[in-house]
Amino acid sequence: MTQGFQQPGTSQRPGQMTAVMRAVAATGPKVLRIGVVQSGRVSEERIIKQRTHVTVGPSEKNMFVITTSSVPATFRVFELIGNDYHLNFLDGMTGRIALPTGISDLSVLKGQARRTSQGAYQIRLTEDSRGKVVIGDTTFLFQFVAPPPVQPKPQLPVAVLRGASAIDWNTTIIAALSFLFHFLLLGSIYSDWLDPVVDDEVSVAGVIDSLKSLPPPPPVEEKTEDKPDESAKPEKAAEKTPVAAAAAPAGPKAPAGQMSEKAAAALHNELDQLEMQTLGALSSSGPATAGVLKGSEVATSALDQAAASSAGVGTGTGDLKLGSAGGAIRPGMGGTLAGIGSTGQSAGTEGTGAAAKVAGPKGNATVGGASVSGGTVGNASRVVASMRAGFRACYQRGLAENPDAAGSVTLTIRVGPGGEVQSVGASAGSLPPSVVSCVKARAQAAQFDAPDGGSAVIQVPVTFVKQ
Repeated sequence: MTQGFQQPGTSQRPGQMTAVMRAVAATGPKVLRIGVVQSGRVSEERIIKQRTHVTVGPSEKNMFVITTSSVPATFRVFELIGNDYHLNFLDGMTGRIALPTGISDLSVLKGQARRTSQGAYQIRLTEDSRGKVVIGDTTFLFQFVAPPPVQPKPQLPVAVLRGASAIDWNTTIIAALSFLFHFLLLGSIYSDWLDPVVDDEVSVAGVIDSLKSLPPPPPVEEKTEDKPDESAKPEKAAEKTPVAAAAAPAGPKAPAGQMSEKAAAALHNELDQLEMQTLGALSSSGPATAGVLKGSEVATSALDQAAASSAGVGTGTGDLKLGSAGGAIRPGMGGTLAGIGSTGQSAGTEGTGAAAKVAGPKGNATVGGASVSGGTVGNASRVVASMRAGFRACYQRGLAENPDAAGSVTLTIRVGPGGEVQSVGASAGSLPPSVVSCVKARAQAAQFDAPDGGSAVIQVPVTFVKQ
């Protein structure tokens, strides 16, 4: 049985007919297709799917709204009488229509047309008729076409309409049983349902029996300490030679790890001599130990008195153990420690020499001839020459930063109508940026005479040489 035919006792469901069958089923009388042309362009195109009257006019209730006074508010241009369309037109309308008798103008068809009660001319149209009707500035193009197929109403899927009756119960039951089986399997793995029952008394007794069957631990070996042979000590003591006995100090023996009193006194004596030599070499105009022994344990007043005296380091009395045998320490020829650090030379002594001040490098700035373009500036040479002192000062400050700085720069000075400097440019060179910016600032502060041409540009070459 082919698709599209209905069996007895069955209901017709939407969606079973093909598109071709729906098109055949929808075949009927042709409908109007109307196009609206305004200002030479098609502004609207419409297919009148429902066979009904087509009205035009300025009223908004019409199917086509046009702004013209040649037709009433509502005018049936295409009127449906029975199953046939009729064209109505007035005296002010023009156009051409293709009828079964041929193509004719509306003015010619007035003699064949029937007059209506509204005074319009009426002509019957067939499904092969076509043409155009001009109403004022609007042109209506019309023809009869086959009606478009009727689109079926949107329907929900059959599975949704059937609801629970469309469930595949076989697959659903199999899936549910599989899920239940896997759930029970995982539960048995992670639970203690299948573990055997353990008796606590039997398990404790088995542990005790296993401990009794263990072998005994190995015996612990005791490590015996070797005692020194005391009988050999007298023999070693007797082996000391008379030379070693004579070299040993006569005083009390110092315990192991400590320095004897005589060795400590000799070490202190050497440290005192080193401090005195340091004071003699680092003496300044003030006291000899004013800034040297800050935080020292030795009193600075005692050291100042020793530096000013002619005593030497020895084993005398007092805190510093000073004696008069050696005399004062004199790196030069004579004098005390207080005069060692003084410069110059006095009678009977030798100084460190005269102090001389070393001057830094001096720079010189040379200004070349100024070239003027774009106008004439009367005092250009004089003003540029007056900048030379300022340029030299800028270069001298640059030498303080970099003693090897040298080079040249070309300034481009733009002079305004009043003689003021509008801008200053400088060519790149090897001079420090601080020198270039200082030179530009000096040129910016210059004042020239008013240029003859309204403005001028002055090129100034400047050379900096270290003397």
